[in-house]
Amino acid sequence: MKHRRIPKRRVLIAGAGALALAATGTLTLASAHAAPAPTTARLTPAAATALASQLDPGTAGAFYDARAGKLVVNVVDEAAARTVRAKGAEARIVNHTRAQLDAARQTLKAKATIPGTSWSMDPRTNKVVVTADRTVEGDRLDRLTKVVGSLGDKAELRRTKGEFRRFIAGGDAIWGDSARCSLGFNVVKGGQPYFLTAGHCGNAVKSWSDQQGGQEIATTEESSFPGNDYAIAKYTGDTAHPSEVNTYSGSPQKITKAAEATVGEKVQRSGSTTQLHDGSVKALNATVNYQEGTVEGLIQTDVCAEPGDSGGALFDGESALGLTSGGSGDCSGGGETFFQPVPEALQAYGAEIG
Repeated sequence: MKHRRIPKRRVLIAGAGALALAATGTLTLASAHAAPAPTTARLTPAAATALASQLDPGTAGAFYDARAGKLVVNVVDEAAARTVRAKGAEARIVNHTRAQLDAARQTLKAKATIPGTSWSMDPRTNKVVVTADRTVEGDRLDRLTKVVGSLGDKAELRRTKGEFRRFIAGGDAIWGDSARCSLGFNVVKGGQPYFLTAGHCGNAVKSWSDQQGGQEIATTEESSFPGNDYAIAKYTGDTAHPSEVNTYSGSPQKITKAAEATVGEKVQRSGSTTQLHDGSVKALNATVNYQEGTVEGLIQTDVCAEPGDSGGALFDGESALGLTSGGSGDCSGGGETFFQPVPEALQAYGAEIG
């Protein structure tokens, strides 16, 4: 399927459900302090991502400083700091280990899995940031506040005026009888052409068209939501489809590989409702408690999106990063969006970027 220009639509599909989340306010890390470090070579986002993958799992998170062109790595002692610097990154000594923050996340999962909430580890603040949307109130808000408070300075609670919603209704538009979504990335599985989209889209639609009421172009083969948010659909026929993303500018972006995102990385998102928008990665391994269930392991960004953008492509240059899951806000006033990582979806389905 060639990526054709799709008129901008603002369509909310009935019965699709709703997911959304936004975070507001500014955080500071009074408890963390910078460790002295020698000047490091300027890194590209791709190089920073590659370097991050080589780090000892005992580090306490990392983020890419785009302005300085460096990877900043959190550690809890000077010995670890020396190891990080030797690899070419900047070390920053913080109070909480990754294990401690993971334990805080597990506490939240066990005691505060409340629809309308989300949490993720923020490496810039060395905390787990918990967000509650406008539907969380009364006893549920009291319970959430108590659990977050029990975690001390390892967690912080934020509120958002938005409401969690899935962005079902995405690059190019793909249509089913009950929903419109967006195509994420064309992939190959077993030598045959497929595409990836959001799992909540695959759950809702089995037969896909590239226009409303049009001829079938693909069928959903597998989908996973909640827990994950990815689906794979097999094209009708065996014609290869271009590995590219519609940028709505006349020049599609070629996609050659899948990659893991890095906090601080500048990214772009393409979707059939709001077309192309950009922003940056704010957190990884985010948990979102949608009304329909919990999804874990998401990429958290400040890129806007709206209903219909679900399944659409998150990318950085030629690298496929994520599939649009849900968020809050809109592309007029700004928002926050979560993405299912592409490498995980490819691994789950035994597929690859074509």
